[in-house]
This record gives sequence, C-alpha cells and structure tokens, in this order.
Amino acid sequence: MQRLEHLEHLDKHLVDELAQVARETVREELREQARGQRRKAALYAGSGAAALYAGAAVALAVGLALALALPGWAAALITAVILGAASYALRSAARPGTAPSRPAAGRTTAPGGTSVPPVPSTPPTAGLVPPRPDDSGHRDTPRA
Repeated sequence: MQRLEHLEHLDKHLVDELAQVARETVREELREQARGQRRKAALYAGSGAAALYAGAAVALAVGLALALALPGWAAALITAVILGAASYALRSAARPGTAPSRPAAGRTTAPGGTSVPPVPSTPPTAGLVPPRPDDSGHRDTPRA
C-alpha cells in the first residue's frame, strides 16, 4: 500500500512538472509573438506619420500653386475645402450605412440607415426545391 502511495506522489509530482514546463513554453511563445507584433505596430505607426507629413506637403503645394493666381487667404480656403471634402468622402466610404447612398437591388433602408434584406412572400421549405411548372417529376424523359 505504501508503494502505491509513493507512486501516486511521483505521478502528482510529474504532472506538476509537466504543467509548469507547458506554462513556461506557452508564456515564452506569447512573449515572442508580442515582440513581433510590437515591432509591426511601430512600423505601421511610422508609416502613418510619414503619410501624414506627405499629405501635409501635398496640401501645402496645392495651396502655394493656387496662391499664384489667387490671394493667399483664398488659396488657403480652397485647399481647406478640398481637404474637408476628401475627409468626408473617406469617412463615408468607411461607414457606408451613414452615407446617403442608393441601397442595393432588392434591399431597403431602415430608419437608422441600416440595410434590411427583402422579406420573402412565402415561408421557406425545409431544404426542398419546389418543382418547376413544366417538370413532370420524371428525369429520364426528354423535355420538349
């Protein structure tokens, strides 16, 4: 009986060690994945900052080009209107439910701006396909 208790203690010890090794392995794997994701996020952030400055440079160039033919305040105002329109168009493209767009064919728009699928006039059948009016039910006879 003592021998079985001793083996039971060894089994419990082995299970605890295996669980500890598994936890450490998973923890290390998660650390490596998080490290890679942090690097990716930093690269995306840098890319976004560079794109922001590039957009500012383009806006400045447009303003300066307009300033050749117009007063400075008018060129700045036109540039601001162009950027505002681009901003609104991008926001509308990101959230199509809020933009005043035509609904898809066969769909209606609910008062909240969400698209609602059409309601069928008859209830659905349980996976059965109804026969066509010219179908007699026989597949081996040629149709006219």
